[in-house]
Amino acid sequence: MRIASWNVNGIRAAIRKGFWEAVRKLDPDILCLQEIKANEPPEIPLDLQGYVWYWFPAKRKGYAGTAVLTRIKPQNVVYGLGVAKFDDEGRVITLEYPEFYVVNAYFPHAQRGLTRLDFKLEFDKAIEQYVERLRKRKPVVLAGDFNVAHKEIDIARPRENVNNAGFTPQERAWIDQFLRKGWIDTFRYFHPNETGKYTWWTYRYNARAKNIGWRVDYIIVSPELRERLCDAWIFYDTYASDHVPTVAELSTK
Repeated sequence: MRIASWNVNGIRAAIRKGFWEAVRKLDPDILCLQEIKANEPPEIPLDLQGYVWYWFPAKRKGYAGTAVLTRIKPQNVVYGLGVAKFDDEGRVITLEYPEFYVVNAYFPHAQRGLTRLDFKLEFDKAIEQYVERLRKRKPVVLAGDFNVAHKEIDIARPRENVNNAGFTPQERAWIDQFLRKGWIDTFRYFHPNETGKYTWWTYRYNARAKNIGWRVDYIIVSPELRERLCDAWIFYDTYASDHVPTVAELSTK
């Protein structure tokens, strides 16, 4: 089973820049999207009719939101965390399958001046509590844009970004302690020491061509799924967004 996560930075713009071509190349079973910025899902091309949408937009038009494009029908779908201030921004969708949950999350950005850092840390705590509750029932795949680079290896210019949104000690401390509970960062599980592997680059300064990037998109699994992990990688063959998909493959029983 191939699971991918991708911040599309606006689904309409991404489609104009090659979104569906990327889906065809990537060939995911489950594709978790963040920052869809649209109230309604786009029409799925005829050659991809095996897929269906699950769509959770923000109440504010043109902002945030999550969606899942899947060709494996879930048993159940839950929209949100049950916390209005997060659910109003369309930040979490959960798909339940017989053997595990897939949770698609768009973590808030702490913003310039860290004006939303407290909001971000509240969300961190809420999503952690949520997936820990789910994990008591069955294993969990947590995929999304976490809006944090975990370690210095995950950012091109760590020293220049200390205390900037996405690389504050508080944000990094949260993901540290979360992973210490046994959760597995699938990309680092297979590529523990690889440098220069990023999932987001600013559109400014020709950053992607220079590979001045951040790895802020993750697929993290509960430890019960360790033996089913087959591979994980970053899919670079698209320019449909300022992010690229991160991918994990799990064996099916």
